[in-house]
Amino acid sequence: MEKDTEVAIIGAGAGGLVLALSLHQIGVSCRVYEAVQDIKAVGAGINLLPHAVRELDELDLVPALDKVGIRTKDASYFNQHGQHIYTEPAGEAAGYPWPQFSLHRGDMQRVFLDAVLERLGPDSVATGHRCLKVEQDSDGVTVFFEAPNGERIEPVRASVAIGCDGINSVLRRQLYPNEGDPIYSGLTIWRGVTPFKPVLSGANTIRAGWMTCGKLMVYPIRNNIDAEGNQLMNWVATLERPRPASYDWNRASSLDAFFEPYRNWHFDWLDVPGLLQKTDPALIFPMVDRDPLPTWTSERITLLGDAAHPMYPRGSNGAGQAILDARYLTGCFKRKGVSVEALEEFDEVRVAATSKVVLMNRANPPDTVLRVVYDRSGGKPFNHISDVISEAELREIGARYRAVAGFDIEALSKRASFV
Repeated sequence: MEKDTEVAIIGAGAGGLVLALSLHQIGVSCRVYEAVQDIKAVGAGINLLPHAVRELDELDLVPALDKVGIRTKDASYFNQHGQHIYTEPAGEAAGYPWPQFSLHRGDMQRVFLDAVLERLGPDSVATGHRCLKVEQDSDGVTVFFEAPNGERIEPVRASVAIGCDGINSVLRRQLYPNEGDPIYSGLTIWRGVTPFKPVLSGANTIRAGWMTCGKLMVYPIRNNIDAEGNQLMNWVATLERPRPASYDWNRASSLDAFFEPYRNWHFDWLDVPGLLQKTDPALIFPMVDRDPLPTWTSERITLLGDAAHPMYPRGSNGAGQAILDARYLTGCFKRKGVSVEALEEFDEVRVAATSKVVLMNRANPPDTVLRVVYDRSGGKPFNHISDVISEAELREIGARYRAVAGFDIEALSKRASFV
């Protein structure tokens, strides 16, 4: 059977689409195969940190992101009483050569998808192709699909297959059939977006409270959405909850399921109950990840993004690490051709790098600031934050995470391009 393409990309999420754009940039043929028939905007807000935006800038996508998102200026931390703990600059305001973006996940997806269809052609993304399995031989891979109605689709031949098919990856299950379900953290997330007046700088990422009493993250993802000057405000509420009966990432939830801990969070800078009560629908997500794998690669098959390294959404790094995967893999192909050797280099470097981020997101993500203040203050109001934690320690928590996740400003600015 003649090869349909050099690289078969399984999944049209952020990682798969950025990989397609990157391969096109270096002249490698590829096609994206997506299970759903119609790619729709799902989810809520997302942050793209400077290390990811650097890669997107190299693909000339920043102007399109500017049209749909907000350049983040700062990040602030508060306790559950609304007391200010710490604010640090973000993106360009922190001195990065690249911005940080806050935007709707669906808007980000549309930017990437539109660019793929424009640059690679209207046939570059095949929807309604659910991957069943991949077989490989010495010359390439054969990818088997079925349509949404269950009918088999003509198999595809390629040199390599890249699994960008998310936390429930078919290819990961093929490589690790006995792995089992994702690992539940003991925390459940509720998310929503709603029109709301700008808060603080109008481009701030806010984290408040702590898991024991309720943690909240709030940030704007679209500007000037109506005549009243409202932004589209994204919020994320996190509470300790027993393991759910099933993992469903886009199920609507009632307000009553999570509202009570936030009922009295009336702060002079934000009316939290008002924000939550305005939102319809709220979506419920179990916070899960998986243990790092020793390898993602089996000869001509590899994994990328959430298929390879699903992580807690506590460092704004899930999509960012998928983008870095895509760019680094493209660089491997550029140096070594579309080959087993390129996949082996990609595996050696990115497995090690992302495993550290997965474990850091479990132990000491940026919201560690909130945990330390809650523990030391006993959850009570403080007179002065310096009585609880020093500014040097606050800075160190952030710096440690940036170094592990790959966006320390000096190291990022000096690093050679992946591609």
